[in-house]
Amino acid sequence: MDKKDGLGKGKFRNNAWLLAVLIGFCILAIIEIVYGQAQLRMERERLALAEENNQAVQELKDEWNNLKGEPSVGSGSVEAVGEEQSVSEQPEKTLINTDEPAVESSESSPTEEDDRHYDMQIVFMGDSILDSDRDNAGVPALIGEGCNAKIYNMAIGGTTAAVMYDETREFDRWESTSLVGIVNAIVGNISPEIFDKYEAGKVLKECDFSQTDYFVIEYGLNDFLCGKVPQSKYWPEGEELDISAICTYVGAVEYAVNTLRTHFPNAKIFVFLPHYCQFFDGEKYLGDSYTVNKGYGTLLDFSRCLQSVLTANYREYVMCYDTIEYSGIDAYTADEYLEDGIHLSEAGRRSYAEHAVYRILADFYPEE
Repeated sequence: MDKKDGLGKGKFRNNAWLLAVLIGFCILAIIEIVYGQAQLRMERERLALAEENNQAVQELKDEWNNLKGEPSVGSGSVEAVGEEQSVSEQPEKTLINTDEPAVESSESSPTEEDDRHYDMQIVFMGDSILDSDRDNAGVPALIGEGCNAKIYNMAIGGTTAAVMYDETREFDRWESTSLVGIVNAIVGNISPEIFDKYEAGKVLKECDFSQTDYFVIEYGLNDFLCGKVPQSKYWPEGEELDISAICTYVGAVEYAVNTLRTHFPNAKIFVFLPHYCQFFDGEKYLGDSYTVNKGYGTLLDFSRCLQSVLTANYREYVMCYDTIEYSGIDAYTADEYLEDGIHLSEAGRRSYAEHAVYRILADFYPEE
């Protein structure tokens, strides 16, 4: 009898314990449900308040625009006031975030009023790597932002550093929009009119180049890709090509460095070497900077040849950015950092600009 009573009491204790556990779980579930509903209600209230704030901000913007007599952003077509508007190739400015004040592009037109204080002035010369994305996400704008620099972007997509062999090289009949042409226009050797249809033409008319702290030179991809531009007039075997030096990649950059140095001795020159690329024929992968040869060596050969010449002869006032080594763009990051194997994605542009900013700031503020 006592044994049965003991078993009965044991079962009762077990059942009571299980019941207590179940009750505890139920209480926790109820608490979680109540807490979740409270959070959901708070989120709805927050969203409703944010919407009210947005509406109030927009009403204030509209009222301010009406007081100024100007159309509000995104209001459709804009009619000229007092005179007929000319058709502009410049894209309209857009707001990065409509909940915050508009951020004006660091690469604003040189003709616009700009009373911001800058620490330095940087002039960029290059191809589509610098010419594309002429807004806050472009390489020059990112470098300008990181260095608090006034920037002037003279890059022209599709151009080479070298003058093509069949292009006229007489100043009075000049036609090349290459790096050599840009530099000759800057120092007044040629008429700037050939650049009028490019953004570079506007910069030529507005920039005071004597105030420049850094001239950035970024070329090489088109020199390599066209298959018509030798790396250098001088070959390792001692052979010398029967060609003008400015019709070669290294010779053109040397000409630019020497000319800029002569006219602007207080400015530093920062040369960006070609970055890592991958090359395709449609969907077919052909190779990369280390393997593809268009007739005058690989893209890596172009980069290393220029780097060795600049390091040997111009170390005092020329800085080199070895983008293959320091930009973070390589075979492992190509899918993220390159859009088509060559041009930079937004992430690629930021990674590319980061080291350049570091180098410029370290040079401009050496004591820090």
